[in-house]
Amino acid sequence: MRIHFTMRDLGRTRLADDGDPLWEVMHSGFRLNFADQDPAFGEWKRSLLRGGPPGVRAGTALLAVLTPQGPYFPDFLTPPEGARGLEEGLEAMMSTPRRRLRAELSRLAENSPVPPRFQALAEGRPAVLRGVASVLRGFHSAVVAPHDRAIRSAVAADRARRSRVLAQQGVEGLLATLPAARWEAPVLEVEYGVDRDLHLQGRGLLLIPSFFCQRLPLSLADPAMPPALIYPVDPELRWQSLAAGGLEALMGPTRAAVLLAVGERAGATTTQLAQRLSTSLASASRHAAVLRAAGLITTHRDGPSVLHTLTPLGIALLETSGPPR
Repeated sequence: MRIHFTMRDLGRTRLADDGDPLWEVMHSGFRLNFADQDPAFGEWKRSLLRGGPPGVRAGTALLAVLTPQGPYFPDFLTPPEGARGLEEGLEAMMSTPRRRLRAELSRLAENSPVPPRFQALAEGRPAVLRGVASVLRGFHSAVVAPHDRAIRSAVAADRARRSRVLAQQGVEGLLATLPAARWEAPVLEVEYGVDRDLHLQGRGLLLIPSFFCQRLPLSLADPAMPPALIYPVDPELRWQSLAAGGLEALMGPTRAAVLLAVGERAGATTTQLAQRLSTSLASASRHAAVLRAAGLITTHRDGPSVLHTLTPLGIALLETSGPPR
């Protein structure tokens, strides 16, 4: 995606004050409905799909239809008012004009199957819109809200980091820091699922950090909507915030214990991990591989064994979170 800036757009580009709960709902739905290799979310995903709190199944089923893994999903699900809070976003969604609902759901049907029962939503029936809002509210309560502390911590850290860049290097320096993006004035090129051009035309661009967003940024499909780019926070900030806000809840108690065991005595072999955790060699090796892929530990051969040691990020996590329960 090529985002075209004018001098006026550069002056109006800004960082969002906070994350957007409806965008977090959409991105967490992507993680639950589709393949996700990020080890930070493995235990979170398994626990929810095994039969998590009420609201998970209904939410994932709804989002599987309305937000498919394809080139398009409707903008009415993520209105700009969501930046002011979940309830204001849901109220704005329920007030979507009928004509726009029909147009967006028709476009969705061109790219992905939409069951006939969604015709009532396309007609803008108030009861149906209230039902959709209720499902999304329940999904947010079950999936996103329990990790509110970690989400806010990561988003605040990301905003603080980019605010410093903005103060020191200006808007163009800020744009150059965005993930999966390249700034070549006057165009910001972003890795994207479809090929498109977005001309800001003096409206500026709102940059919204997201905790659950995977690798690539997302934007609204309708170029007439207020321009926004939703981008993933730095994974390092996400890990640090999980340590502060409940590492075990998303990482799982076993992997948290493996991380602690590696750090207890300046490193551990796979055999030592298995002994300390009373588990099999295969299980200890598997958990160590996940932590290594996440950048939390490093592994090197020490004679006939392999020795696992903490990386600086792994050390920072343990210093922040303390021992697992």
